[in-house]
Amino acid sequence: MTGWLDAAGWITRCGDQQSTGIDADQAQAHHPPRCSDRADRRDGPGRVLQEGIAGFPAERAPCDSGHGGGGHQQDHASAPLRDRQCRAIHDRRAVFEIDPRGFAAALKQAQANLAKDKALLDRAVEQEKRYKDLLGKNFISPDAYEQVRTNMETAAATVRADEAGIENARLSLEYCTIRAPVTGYAGRIQIQQGNLVKANDTNPLVTINQVVPIYTTFSVPEQSLADIRKYQTDGELKVQAAFANSTRAPISGKLSFIDNTADATTGTIRLKAEFANTDKALWPGQFVNVVLTLYEQKDAIVTPSAAIQSGPSGQYVYVVKPDQTVELRTIKVARSEGDDTVIASGLQAGEQVVTVGQLRLAPGSRVNVGKSAQAS
Repeated sequence: MTGWLDAAGWITRCGDQQSTGIDADQAQAHHPPRCSDRADRRDGPGRVLQEGIAGFPAERAPCDSGHGGGGHQQDHASAPLRDRQCRAIHDRRAVFEIDPRGFAAALKQAQANLAKDKALLDRAVEQEKRYKDLLGKNFISPDAYEQVRTNMETAAATVRADEAGIENARLSLEYCTIRAPVTGYAGRIQIQQGNLVKANDTNPLVTINQVVPIYTTFSVPEQSLADIRKYQTDGELKVQAAFANSTRAPISGKLSFIDNTADATTGTIRLKAEFANTDKALWPGQFVNVVLTLYEQKDAIVTPSAAIQSGPSGQYVYVVKPDQTVELRTIKVARSEGDDTVIASGLQAGEQVVTVGQLRLAPGSRVNVGKSAQAS
C-alpha cells in the first residue's frame, strides 16, 4: 500500500512541475547534479513467478527410542546423554545411550542357547547316520528311522532360530546407542540423564534440524504448473530467496520438488526449493521472499529499477545525452526483478539513465555523470 501512495504522490508532483512551466534552466539552478547508471545488454530474468513469503520448515529428524537407528519395545531403559543441545551433530553420531546391560545379557543368553542346541544337533546328525545304516541292513523299521531323521531336522531348525535370536539380540544392543539420522543442529533435549524412556513414544528425545542443505516450501497458482513443468524439462529452475527489508543479496537455490496434488481450497500447488546454504545464512523457521525464474532472456536490455518513473503517459526514464543534459524517454517495461528491470523498448544498450533525484529534473536539465555511489 505504501508503494502505491508514494507513486501517486510522485505523479501529482510531476504533473504540477510540467503544468507550472518550470524550464530546464530553473531546474538546473535549484538542484545539484544527478546520479546515473547505464542500461546494459546482458541476460535478464525471463518470466518470473513470485510468492510473497515462504518458510523454512526444517527437515526435521526426530531422535527417539524408536527412531534414529532403531527402536526398543521395552519401557525400562534409562538414557544417559551423550551430547548437548544446540550443537552441530553429524550423521550417525551417537546422541543418546540407553542402559545396555539388560540387552548385553540377553545376547549372551542367546549365544549360550545356540551353543547348547548346536551340541544337540551334532548328536542328532550322528544318530541319523547310525539309524540309516541299520535301516539298510533291515535291523530297524522305516518308522523308527523317520523318527530319528525328524529329530535331526528339528534340531537343525532350532539352531537356525537361535542364530536369528542372536542377530535380534545384537541389533537390540546396537539400538542402545541412538544415533543422529541426519547432519544438523540439535534442539532442546526433552529428557535428563537417568530418565525412563518409553518404547515408541510420540515425544522425541530431541529434534535435529538439517541446515546444509536447507529447503523452503512455497505455493504458486495452479495455472502456472504447465509452464513450470515445460521449462523444467530444459534444466534446473532457479529460485532466489531474500529477507524482507534486508540489504543482503538474494540467495540462489534450485527448484527441487513439485507436489503431486493441487490444493483445491486455495487453488495453488506447493513447491520446494533447495539451497546449498554452506554459509548457514538461512535457518529453520525463517520466512523469506521467494522468486522462481522460469527462464533467462538472452541479450536483454537491463537497467536499474531506480531509474524507472511513472507519469500520465506511462513509464519513462531520464536519458543523459552527450552534452550532459537529460531527455525524458518513454519506455515499455518487460518485467522487473529486485534492482533490475528488463526494458522491452525505448532504451538502447550503453545509454545512461538518471537513478536519483528524477523528481527535480525537467527535459534539458544538465547533470554530472557519475555512479550513485560517487555522488554527494
